[in-house]
Amino acid sequence: MLRNMLCSLIEHERIITTEPKAKELRRFADKAIKQAKSWAKHQQIAAAELDKGNAVAAKTAAAAAQHQLKLANSNVRQRPVLIKLLHQLGPRYLDREGGYTRVLKLQRPRPGDKADRAVIEYIDREGELRPAKPPRTTSQGLKDLL
Repeated sequence: MLRNMLCSLIEHERIITTEPKAKELRRFADKAIKQAKSWAKHQQIAAAELDKGNAVAAKTAAAAAQHQLKLANSNVRQRPVLIKLLHQLGPRYLDREGGYTRVLKLQRPRPGDKADRAVIEYIDREGELRPAKPPRTTSQGLKDLL
C-alpha cells in the first residue's frame, strides 16, 4: 500500500489520505528523495570525471549511481514515476538537507468512518498550499537555543 501511495505522491506531488498513513508515508517519501539526490550527485561526478579524462573515477561514480538507481527502483516500480523522481525531484532538492515533505491536517474528517484526514505534499513546487520555510543553518539553530 505504501509503495502505491509513494508512486501517487511522486506522480501528483500532493495527495489526500488519513493522517497516520501520511505520517508513515513521509518516511518513505523522504528516503526516495535522498536516493534520487544521491543518484543525481553521482551522475554529476561521473560526468565531471569523464570530462577530466579520469575513467576509473568516472566508472566508480557511475557504479554508485547505478546502485542508487536500484535502491530507488525497489520502492518505485512504475517507470514513468521513477523517471520523474530521478530527473525532476532529485535535482530539485540537491541544495536541501532534509524536510522534503509536509503533512497538513485537514479540518473535516472522512465522511464514512470519521478518520482524520491530511494532505501530504512535496515542498518547493508550484501550487503548494503554503510556502516552505528556508532550511535552517547551524548558526540559526544556535541563535534559537540562546
